[in-house]
Amino acid sequence: MSRGGRKEDSSGAEAPHTVSGLVTAAWRRHYAVRLADGRTIKCLLRGRGLGVACGDRVSVAPMADDEGAIHAILPRGTLLFRSDAHREKLIAANVTQVLGIVAPEPPYDDELVQRWIVAAESNGCAFALIANKSDLPGFAKLGPRLDACRALGYPVVEVSAKGDVSTVRALVADQRSVMIGQSGMGKSTLINAIAPGAQARVGDVSGALRAGRHTTSETTLYTLDGEAWIVDSPGMKEFGLAHLSAAAIMQGFVDLRAFAGRCRFRDCRHGAEPGCAVQEAVARGEVKPWRVALLQRLLAESERRARAW
Repeated sequence: MSRGGRKEDSSGAEAPHTVSGLVTAAWRRHYAVRLADGRTIKCLLRGRGLGVACGDRVSVAPMADDEGAIHAILPRGTLLFRSDAHREKLIAANVTQVLGIVAPEPPYDDELVQRWIVAAESNGCAFALIANKSDLPGFAKLGPRLDACRALGYPVVEVSAKGDVSTVRALVADQRSVMIGQSGMGKSTLINAIAPGAQARVGDVSGALRAGRHTTSETTLYTLDGEAWIVDSPGMKEFGLAHLSAAAIMQGFVDLRAFAGRCRFRDCRHGAEPGCAVQEAVARGEVKPWRVALLQRLLAESERRARAW
């Protein structure tokens, strides 16, 4: 029976009192959770079956010394993560927008950007590309790549994090965003410019996790105006999509979707199959061959994952 109005779990033990909170930082299996009263507490997972990401709403049992235990994840709207044939890496939950960030250095990677787009589309999230460091001499060489992204229908913002960032502020208004990109693109500098007090909060959040040491392996959420927030994720050179189905992958290729729907066979992989409308579009010059080659690589990743599991 319950005592004092508190519930018991299925084993008969008294269930702890829990409150809901927002995960604002994640580092290994350590999490910072902001409660409704504004406090941020350091939390561990109660069991090993949970996978928690920044942006998750969680059920927490508070303990002494501003610590707690995460008991459950509340229902999610979206979950952005990357994967290979063997494991998955959570990035952010409940986001409405994915912001890919590029710069003159490291060099622009067409495939990596397309993988971000596929991840966003598969979650039903908006996608926009931010080209940072526009003040550098080599920025102009990004022009054709940025135009290619615009041609797909995605917003592209050119900016210097050290200058006027009003275009980025407009982009993140009323959105729950995650910023992804390779190391060295200036993600953290840009977030410091658009999120009031972000630099001060880095120390606060990191202190809740690791005695104030802040590293690029930590994922951190920053509150913006109103209900908006933005997640700063660690730099990543790769973005595996092995967990996605063939249909989800195709959803991310907005320039190929219409052609794929006209293929003779419903399970067409857009290679040498007869009646492939995608390959016919390539032959007519309406689709770039590298786009189809990338699609085939992503489909092959998905198939390898399916066999491994």
